[in-house]
Amino acid sequence: MSILKKLAGETLSYGFSTILGRSLNFLLVFVHTWAFLPAELGVNVKLYGYVAIANIIYTYGMETAYFRFAKEAPEKYYQLIMTAIIVTAGCFTLFLFVFADPIMVQLGYPGKGIFLNWLAFILAIDAITAIPFARLRLENKIRTFVKAKIVSILINVGLNLFFLMLLKPMQEGEIRIEGPGFLRELYRPEIGAGYIFLANLIANASLFYWLSAEFKAFRWRWDWSEFKALWVYAYPIMFMSLAAMFNLMFDRLLLESYLPAGFYPGKSSQDALGIYGNCYKLSVFMSLAIQAFKYSAEPFFLGKKTTENSKENLALITHWFVIVCTFLWVGVSCNLFWIKTLFLRRAIYWEGMNIVPVLLLANLFLGIYYTQSVWFKQTNKTYFGTIITLIGLAVTLVGNILFIPFYGYMACAYAFLASSMVMAGLCYVGGQKYSPTPYRWKSDLFYILLGGILIYGANALTHVSPLPEFMNQNFAVLCLLGYLLIREFSWKSGKPKLID
Repeated sequence: MSILKKLAGETLSYGFSTILGRSLNFLLVFVHTWAFLPAELGVNVKLYGYVAIANIIYTYGMETAYFRFAKEAPEKYYQLIMTAIIVTAGCFTLFLFVFADPIMVQLGYPGKGIFLNWLAFILAIDAITAIPFARLRLENKIRTFVKAKIVSILINVGLNLFFLMLLKPMQEGEIRIEGPGFLRELYRPEIGAGYIFLANLIANASLFYWLSAEFKAFRWRWDWSEFKALWVYAYPIMFMSLAAMFNLMFDRLLLESYLPAGFYPGKSSQDALGIYGNCYKLSVFMSLAIQAFKYSAEPFFLGKKTTENSKENLALITHWFVIVCTFLWVGVSCNLFWIKTLFLRRAIYWEGMNIVPVLLLANLFLGIYYTQSVWFKQTNKTYFGTIITLIGLAVTLVGNILFIPFYGYMACAYAFLASSMVMAGLCYVGGQKYSPTPYRWKSDLFYILLGGILIYGANALTHVSPLPEFMNQNFAVLCLLGYLLIREFSWKSGKPKLID
């Protein structure tokens, strides 16, 4: 119980910033879908897909390497890794800045080179601040971590509101506010959805202020032999992360290319991409849980070996991770009927709602993979992670290429689910061979199966029951809660007691 409380407390602390931050960012879906049509947001969906991949190249596994090596000499490895990241991030950003215009022409967005300039600086800031954030996590300075994250996100949200809900309507004459005339001139229609990138850049730049103490502690340091040891450990992590991110993003990169013309009547492939990309954001609820868990669990299980971070405790934590994520899957899936109207302001986006339960389940299995991946990081067999994620990527590619022409963006969702299940399965098999852990896999799989049955039952009940839709849908959540109370708690003393 103590280990559950400890890790749960840290997860909730990190989760507070993650959930609050991502929730505020999630509200931007409301703003963006109100301000722009799906085709106008296509450039953002596509470019942020590439940014997610570029972020991994910019840090090339050094964040995980820092957790693994810093327990031996924290200051030495902080200085060395920071030096490497600053130099390489500068080189990558200079390349993108110089070749921004031709790259955007190749991507099909001529005259939008300024977007890539902004994104290049965003990537550099993300990479350079990654290690200071990792240092805060390792030193358990949660308050500073949370403050920096939340303030940056608040700035991003505020600027989005300023650009898109004030300046844009003022420039277009939709609202009339007495004030300085130059405000109407600040908004340039040719930039349009590019203001989303600009807001992101300004918000990211604020991180330097909040992490100033970490940067003041930095000193240039270089040692080729030490860096080589870091690189040998980190590069498989980079390839693993790249394959995993391609797995997450390739559907958006392939959908526009492989979707037949006229597949969705009256809509272009850009419309379909915009619908899929924004409905995809509703799966953020599962991503929040996974990200918060990773923030706390990674430094915990990769740190010095103790009785607390034993294999038995890893199995226990994984079991409760599955339970929490199953509740999220059922809860969100059964409440999409009102969530969609709250966050997706135009009815055109609602056509893609069927992908959301599938994507939530896919993320659940991806989270299971992340919890199990501790074994190859602890044993320095990080190349196994690369192999597993490359296999997952192959499943995604084959699924998308073969089935997008027949099933549209539903093929993207199911390919992601198949890939996540394969990766979780392979990671389990490999872990049991090289670092056996007593996972409660039968109980975990039953929770997931029960969740699926309840979601299906709730949807069927809505069509035949005279009760309000909210009651019909959330009956599934109550059933799952009832099973949890019976299965995981002892009631012999009259009070609930958690069964270990």
